[in-house]
Amino acid sequence: MKLAILALAALVLVGDAHAAAPLAAGASGPKISVEPAAFDFGKALQNKELKKQFVIRNIGTDELVIERVTTTCGCTVADGYAKVVKPGESTNMEVRLNTGTFKGSMERKVLVRSNDATRDPLELKVQVTVVAQ
Repeated sequence: MKLAILALAALVLVGDAHAAAPLAAGASGPKISVEPAAFDFGKALQNKELKKQFVIRNIGTDELVIERVTTTCGCTVADGYAKVVKPGESTNMEVRLNTGTFKGSMERKVLVRSNDATRDPLELKVQVTVVAQ
């Protein structure tokens, strides 16, 4: 199990490094990148609010416009981010996940819709294993 988690973490790191690479010569436009692409809260009790900061970067040459952010469950909220990110700049987005009375493994997604046509929507994942109190 630990080996699988380490392999997944390595893939995420390699993917993030590739996403943060500078644009190829001649490429232009807004380019969205996020760090981290996924986050595992580990184990948490029921009825807890878990928080994680994600960094959204514009690694492109034009302004990145974050048009809409949605989540796959009402138990997850993403907010606090700037709507427009200039080239080379970033904005923080806080994701809050409420465990409620859920038990077991829980995975939720945050979808970030932007004017980056190559990554629309950008998908982040948060997960947790909820244990009874």
